[in-house]
Amino acid sequence: MDKQMRFVAGLLAMCLLALGLAFGGAGEKIKSKGVITNRAGDILTVKTADGPYTVVLNSNTKVQRPAGLIGVRKTQVSQDVLIPGLRMSFEGVIDDHHGVVANTINFESDDLAIAEVIQAGLNPVAQQQAQNMQNIEANQQRTAANEAAIVAHQREIDATKQRISANEQGIQEVAESTQKRFSDLATWYIKGETTVRFAVGDSALSPEAQNAITDFAQQARTYSGWVIEVRGYADSTGRLEDNQQLSKERAQAVVAYLLQECHLEVKNVVAPGAMGEKNPAQSNETEYGRAENRRVDLRLLVNKGVSGIE
Repeated sequence: MDKQMRFVAGLLAMCLLALGLAFGGAGEKIKSKGVITNRAGDILTVKTADGPYTVVLNSNTKVQRPAGLIGVRKTQVSQDVLIPGLRMSFEGVIDDHHGVVANTINFESDDLAIAEVIQAGLNPVAQQQAQNMQNIEANQQRTAANEAAIVAHQREIDATKQRISANEQGIQEVAESTQKRFSDLATWYIKGETTVRFAVGDSALSPEAQNAITDFAQQARTYSGWVIEVRGYADSTGRLEDNQQLSKERAQAVVAYLLQECHLEVKNVVAPGAMGEKNPAQSNETEYGRAENRRVDLRLLVNKGVSGIE
């Protein structure tokens, strides 16, 4: 019996050792790179080839970009530049409670410019959506407080629906204002359109989507005086705020591919629109319709005055 007990104990110790080698523990150093998908205070969510990481900033975290003509030197900058959409690399130490505590973070100036372009286009719609969410939350709080007064509660629901409708109209007006910039200028013509679609709850570009975007960029280069307009959408499955965020990430993915992989200049890409559930291409009542609505629409707009088109 003693031999059996010693054998089991030894086998258990070997298993624990193997697990420790396979997964790494607290205090282990780690180095990786990816794209910031979200920031909450000093906590970053970073999408890497190995999956998402939680990266924690502190007062000792150094944020650096290349300096000089050959980029050998590093210039330390403020942590405020770490915004969603930024490609970066990080080094740090694994902390069982917090994820990875970053020692250094490095990024390229061009990648920061791309992230800022993406944010510039998404902020107006995101602010409007945030206001919508605040109104909805306020309505829900009023609902809970007035459960005893059913008639009064029903009147509050009706008023809430009217406010939500007004907010949705505001979102539509923001989207249409971008379109109006071009429709008011008679010199802009639509010379091409394409659509790429996404899996449920995903913002990753499939190989088919990448090929379609590459072909579209090549088509654009045959013209002079052109821009590509990008708009992201989601189906109606799930929560409204989640779908708004998902349409934003899909638009970001397409813009990043155009700039980084197709090597387009920033001036040739119109800041993306995060449209959420707005303007469905098909009915959300069917599986086919929902698949058609999980998309990003791209339009090639050519200026008559620059290109010489009659």
